[in-house]
Amino acid sequence: MNRQEAAETLALQALGWLLSQPEELGGFLSASGAAPGDLAHLARDPVFLAALVDYLLETDDRVLACTKDLGLPPTALGEARHGLPGGRDPHWT
Repeated sequence: MNRQEAAETLALQALGWLLSQPEELGGFLSASGAAPGDLAHLARDPVFLAALVDYLLETDDRVLACTKDLGLPPTALGEARHGLPGGRDPHWT
């Protein structure tokens, strides 16, 4: 499994977690503009998965809750983000 595939797999696990958190899911749907009925289709889109991980990374509470429930280290979401579209470290030169 390559880096992007591993990142997408973790993002899908995070989506599953998000679906079990109604208050967080509502916030994500509002922020992303996605409708609940669109999630199955959107889950196949790496750009959407990147946006999902970005949303989770916005607050420490989300990161810690998600990674704890998934049995992952707190750094896992940030590491996965680097494997998704747009996740490369910016170059400031």
